[in-house]
Amino acid sequence: MNRLTGSWKKTVAVWMSGTVLAGTFMVAQPVTTEAAANLTPTYEVKFVLDQDVLNANGAPGSALSSTFALPSKPQKIAVEYFDTNSQSLNGEGWNVRLRKKEDKSKYEITYKKRYSVVNGDIDAALTRANQEGFDASDTNYEAEVDWGYGKQTLSLSNDKDVKTSDTGASLPSASKALEMVIDKIPGKLENWKSTKWGKDQLKNSRVYGPVMASKYEGSWNGLDIDVEVWPIRNASGTGTEPVIEISFKADSYSDAASNRQQLMQALQAQGWLVPQDSLKTQLVLDRY
Repeated sequence: MNRLTGSWKKTVAVWMSGTVLAGTFMVAQPVTTEAAANLTPTYEVKFVLDQDVLNANGAPGSALSSTFALPSKPQKIAVEYFDTNSQSLNGEGWNVRLRKKEDKSKYEITYKKRYSVVNGDIDAALTRANQEGFDASDTNYEAEVDWGYGKQTLSLSNDKDVKTSDTGASLPSASKALEMVIDKIPGKLENWKSTKWGKDQLKNSRVYGPVMASKYEGSWNGLDIDVEVWPIRNASGTGTEPVIEISFKADSYSDAASNRQQLMQALQAQGWLVPQDSLKTQLVLDRY
């Protein structure tokens, strides 16, 4: 006799499934999670210089030194890279570098992931990096846009240090160096394509190099300017040829863009600019 009709059953069921609080019907809302933001990059502008800027001793000549207030004595830096014979790490956009600066008591290991910037769309490169796990919440990687003559590359670097009592710009034995870079490998590289993929690649890697680079720290128009000279093995393997690079860093795109244009014009006016992008790392991987 006290039965509910079908429509009343539905009404009661809806009322029973909610919560009555102060006369208001409350329904639980779904929880949403916002995606992590993209990394915010800094910028490094790099140009390649003609070999004629060097003097007979392979150091910057007087004109270049005067223009950029370069010191007579450089900082010596020993540099080498690690990859398999087939360059499997480089094929995935990864570079593993070990270097030792002559005035430092540590080896510096850098694990770097690179993304091409297509048609100047830096945001697209940052978004792709985000999709592959590199976002603003990851404080282990520093994002930098390398801006050369014709292209831009997004570089994400994870730096590790190993203390040493060795003096000067000297590197450990190949086996010891390989042991260090394997020991310090970051998780993203270690498990890049599959579990332990990166570590397995490093275990099967060899040394590419070393190169004894010279770095000159100068200034120009209020900018801190670096000039690096890398004597890299030539294509025939009979000697070395210098790769000379001039660069500066900037925190913002606008500063990088305006100062890049001014530096490019100054180098072109002197006849020092080589109209190509720097390929130091690739040359070392190709020639050693």
